[in-house]
Amino acid sequence: MKLVKTISALLLVGVVTTSCGEKKTADSTEMADTTAVAMDTTVVAEVPTIVGVASENPDFSTLVTAVKAAGLAETLSGQGPFTVFAPNNAAFAKLPAGTVDGLLKPENLEKLKSILTYHVVAGKFDAATVTDAINKNKGKYTVTTVQGDKIVLSLKDGKVMLEDTNGGMATVILADVAASNGVIHAIDTVIMPK
Repeated sequence: MKLVKTISALLLVGVVTTSCGEKKTADSTEMADTTAVAMDTTVVAEVPTIVGVASENPDFSTLVTAVKAAGLAETLSGQGPFTVFAPNNAAFAKLPAGTVDGLLKPENLEKLKSILTYHVVAGKFDAATVTDAINKNKGKYTVTTVQGDKIVLSLKDGKVMLEDTNGGMATVILADVAASNGVIHAIDTVIMPK
């Protein structure tokens, strides 16, 4: 009988020891699984497209409205790269009264597209690249826009200036706003094609 009690006691100790070991292993596994899950849920923030960046900035609300009305949001969210000389709200406000409202009407869609694509150049041209090109070309550098007409870039008091086909001038007031598919340079005046 004493032998049965001793064997029973040993078995009980063995069961307790084994279950404690299993518990520890289970805890370790749970911890490892939690760590793996935490590592898997790490979120990497992506830089938005040109349209996304402009949409996030209240200073470009008129431009974003115009881009959407012209059906260009998908194009400017495409692969690119693009360089956009983006008029801010104050630039649109300089236009004669009623101009923006008139351009947003369906019957003026082609004119609106022409004006907007005149502000876009294929390729990514940051401020350093633009300034270097101007300096290497005797103070003026001509680019062809997506619309097809040209813009003449120059420098005045260290700022990049744009001259449209009608002799109108705009100044870059904020350069190198990064987007996933190009770069935005904010300008203070809407430039006009022929």
